[in-house]
Amino acid sequence: QVQPVESGGGLVQAGGSLRLSCVVLQRNWNAVGMGWFRRAPGKEREFVAAIDWSGAKSFYSDSVKGRFTISRDGAQNTVHLQMNSLKPGDTATYYCAAVPSGSYYSADAYLHWGQGTQVTVSS
Repeated sequence: QVQPVESGGGLVQAGGSLRLSCVVLQRNWNAVGMGWFRRAPGKEREFVAAIDWSGAKSFYSDSVKGRFTISRDGAQNTVHLQMNSLKPGDTATYYCAAVPSGSYYSADAYLHWGQGTQVTVSS
């Protein structure tokens, strides 16, 4: 199974934290890394963060930089997204996917999307 499986979403108050996980049960060896995107109701899908499989490079959107941290556990084929200081504006369904190239910021470059996990931040 190449499709990633996300978990860790939930309901949290503003200022709280959540940790999302993305497990790739069968690692796609064509992928150079994994990324997280989110989609809020009525809005376009938005890049959140990405990391290469070596863990040497990570990328963040300006809206989450300094609050979110992406990491990976190569042995477990898992990518985590630690989300701190959450805001109501972070409310969205969060998706992870594999990227076969270095175009980490573009959703069109990603393959094998997960089903998503809902994050709701109350004010």
